[in-house]
Amino acid sequence: MEEELAMLRQLIGQLQELLHNGSPPLPSSSSSPSSSPSFLVLHHPQYQNGWCLPCIEETSADDCCDIVMAAGKRPGIFKMLETVKPPVKRTRKDRNQGKSCTEGDDISGNMDQEIWQEFPQDLFEAVVSRLPIATFFQFRAVCRKWNALIESDSFSRCFTELPQTIPWFYTITHENVNSGQVYDPSLKKWHHPIIPALPKKSIVLPMASAGGLVCFLDIGHRNFYVSNPLTKSFRELPARSFKVWSRVAVGMTLNGISTSHGYKVLWVGCEGEYEVYDSLSNVWTKRGTIPSNIKLPVLLNFKSQPVAIHSTLYFMLTDPEGILSYDMVSGKWKQFIIPGPPDLSDHTLAACGERLMLVGLLTKNAATCVCIWELQKMTLLWKEVDRMPNIWCLEFYGKHIRMNCLGNKGCLILLSLRSRQMNRLITYNAVTREWAKVPGCTVPRGRKRLWIACGTAFHPSPTARA
Repeated sequence: MEEELAMLRQLIGQLQELLHNGSPPLPSSSSSPSSSPSFLVLHHPQYQNGWCLPCIEETSADDCCDIVMAAGKRPGIFKMLETVKPPVKRTRKDRNQGKSCTEGDDISGNMDQEIWQEFPQDLFEAVVSRLPIATFFQFRAVCRKWNALIESDSFSRCFTELPQTIPWFYTITHENVNSGQVYDPSLKKWHHPIIPALPKKSIVLPMASAGGLVCFLDIGHRNFYVSNPLTKSFRELPARSFKVWSRVAVGMTLNGISTSHGYKVLWVGCEGEYEVYDSLSNVWTKRGTIPSNIKLPVLLNFKSQPVAIHSTLYFMLTDPEGILSYDMVSGKWKQFIIPGPPDLSDHTLAACGERLMLVGLLTKNAATCVCIWELQKMTLLWKEVDRMPNIWCLEFYGKHIRMNCLGNKGCLILLSLRSRQMNRLITYNAVTREWAKVPGCTVPRGRKRLWIACGTAFHPSPTARA
């Protein structure tokens, strides 16, 4: 028996040498000290399991041999833990798949169909109406019931009561003027919606927007179209009462808080002629000509899109410099002579709440910078309130820069800055006074960068109907 005891001591010594980097052996208490001896538990940091050996210093050789021989028959007294291979590092994809499967099992187990069938419809609409606008593309594709939900009157009322979201920008490119490219500033992502009802054989330009709808005009100034780029809701406006071959400026406003109350579209020409379209009556109305106290021809700045504040549209004049306004409710025209800042070019009107803003390029010698002015109502003068960061302006030094406004809604402005060497898109927030660079617009599923030609801003709405 002395030989067996020596062999056990030798085995334990070899294991201790093998595991010399592990934690020191700890005595493990047994449930019945009188009937079973104490044990040594050996661990190694590279392995998950360990080895449990009897402490032979406190036990007789007979007891040790009996315990070892009976290990497989009496696991309650002694359990030998097998060594395992080192853990294999799993890839992130495998870990995520395992996690998603586990979570999916838990969720499916907790989904009670009877509970969801009794879920209040108005609460469901309130939750859905607060989803990010971009998710509505996937939401409509889930099932017919969810698709019909967005078109319901109750959901439309619920969505209209919420504050307006960050505006999007509908643009067209030089490479493909018959399809739109929509920029979402919140996600800094470009979308590529298709409006099938728009004519394919003629160039159609986005001119104005209101309540989630965008107004289009063909390049021949003959036909008007109104559409919701998100839902593809579409309407071709009736023919105008008389033809105008010269260039026209176009503005758009809502009759109420949403398109359900109707909307109006105004066009005005340089000779003073104008018409107003009302969606409720679906006709163009000629209300006369511009009053005689306003000098004709009206030299409009067509590079500057009209801006709307409540029911009033504002147009930029070039000669004399100033602003022309039209109230869509009262039908009254007003003219304000306001000299522009010196050394100004490519300027355009913008609006932030009830404030009228002016955005333009300020050039002195070879230095060019984008500046922001606000109209002072008491003095009717422009006051500079902000300008582009100097480090950005240095990129324009010595270059012939041209600026184009691609839309303005909700105090957010999208600008295009172009030269032979560059094509830069930036946004400016008139509330936070933040400048941000816009990622380039590329071909869907491609790398070719597209050059933006023109555009307009609109508040994305899944409930707006043309």
